[in-house]
Amino acid sequence: MHGQPQTEQVATQADAAYASLHEAILTGRLRPGAKIFISGTAATIGVSPGAVREALSRLSAEKLAVATAQKGFSVAEVSADELKDLTQTRIAIEQLCVKDAVKSGDLEWEASAVAAFHRLRRLPHLAFEDTAKRKPFLNPAWASAHGAFHTALASGCASPWLMTLRAMLFAQADRYHRLSVTLSRVARDVDAEHEALLEACLARDSSRAQRLIESHLNKTMDIILGSPSLRAGRRG
Repeated sequence: MHGQPQTEQVATQADAAYASLHEAILTGRLRPGAKIFISGTAATIGVSPGAVREALSRLSAEKLAVATAQKGFSVAEVSADELKDLTQTRIAIEQLCVKDAVKSGDLEWEASAVAAFHRLRRLPHLAFEDTAKRKPFLNPAWASAHGAFHTALASGCASPWLMTLRAMLFAQADRYHRLSVTLSRVARDVDAEHEALLEACLARDSSRAQRLIESHLNKTMDIILGSPSLRAGRRG
């Protein structure tokens, strides 16, 4: 037979649909609460409706999409209460991951963390969609490098389950981060926070690294809580 087997084609299409929808939700192109139309999404991405349904099932399991009886799928809402709960849960999981990484991480782990920090520090936090109005938004390259840095710090953790939970929580937190429009107006030396966290990990100072993680994530939460959508009590 020529071409891929049918099951492999479906899997490939579902992965493509998942990647496209996942990126659209995290970057805010699909806003919280927005309805996701299966047929329209399938046509836009160029995959089958079945592949979109499979992708949406995965996103629902990750709490990024919601399935409602008789109404179909929509983007998960956001709220201040959820952000607070998410942040405290994420702190606990990040601390466990870093604690294990500091204990068992090898030289390669150290090198990957240093390289990830170096790349992150060289990128601007914000980008501008309109040079005349100077309207800022979170630089996608910085956001990607930021995720890679925190993942590199945790990557020495030997528990696959902890790392899986960590990735899910990070994606949820990243969505809140990107949706916030207040970050650009807050005086904060994020590079210094990241550098201090890196140094604590390299020094194998688990207690300090865990304290810094708690402080770092709580600062981000406090800033995002000031975003207009959360202040208005919008859910999603």
